Amino acid sequence: MAEAQNKVTSLDPVWDRIQREAQEAVTKEPLIGGFVHACILHHKSIEKALSYRIAAKLASNEMSMVVIREIVEEAYAADPSLVDAARADLVAIFERDPACHRLLQPILYFKGYQAVQAYRVGHFLFSKGQLDLAYFVQMRVSEIFGVDIHPGAKIGKGIMIDHAHSIVIGETAVVGDNVSMLHSVTLGGTGKEEEDRHPKIGDGVLIGAGAKVLGNIKVGHCSRIAAGSVVLEEVPPCKTVAGIPARIVGEAGCDQPSVSMNHMLGPWEQD
Repeated sequence: MAEAQNKVTSLDPVWDRIQREAQEAVTKEPLIGGFVHACILHHKSIEKALSYRIAAKLASNEMSMVVIREIVEEAYAADPSLVDAARADLVAIFERDPACHRLLQPILYFKGYQAVQAYRVGHFLFSKGQLDLAYFVQMRVSEIFGVDIHPGAKIGKGIMIDHAHSIVIGETAVVGDNVSMLHSVTLGGTGKEEEDRHPKIGDGVLIGAGAKVLGNIKVGHCSRIAAGSVVLEEVPPCKTVAGIPARIVGEAGCDQPSVSMNHMLGPWEQD
């Protein structure tokens, strides 16, 4: 009886679903069979699949896939919260992105998801004082995905970066849980000062495409930053800001902007 209970509790419904989706994908499109087997079906757990996928993407003539995979697996073994965050990111994308119809897709195809998971490994290395390895990961993520996240930045879980082109997040930036952002977002500084100089983004924030948030300022939880805005001053919680420079134009419109993904301003906000 105890053995049966252990088998039940050891099941991983997320990973089981990903494997089922992978089998279905191979059945429907046999030509991708080798790719899907290598990335998903050859592995016993989501962390093993992620370590393979990250290593495959970041490997180069300068550092082999074998070495990078070993680095990622050691990070996952030392800090299980990295895998917990990867799961939360995966579910966030599935729930918020209308183009994501399977949990399988982000692992195989979405560079925003892949870039964030590689960043998480780089941040782990940075926090352990392995600075050059962390900078190597940052360099490769920038080269491969067009996403430049300093390994010193602190990013929560449940993160969705949609399209993920030209993302820049600085060294002292902090991003809370359940944040969504689109392409060409910058969380940057305003000069060459070396102290705490980057934005602090609260939980549940939605950042539109091309928005720039600059300086050591706070963006309150569950707020919205409209596409193309330049934010230079603190944003209160649950507000919408827009413009250059950004100003408050209304309420956030709902209690979870990052989940609803509604970027449209109401008529009362467009005056």
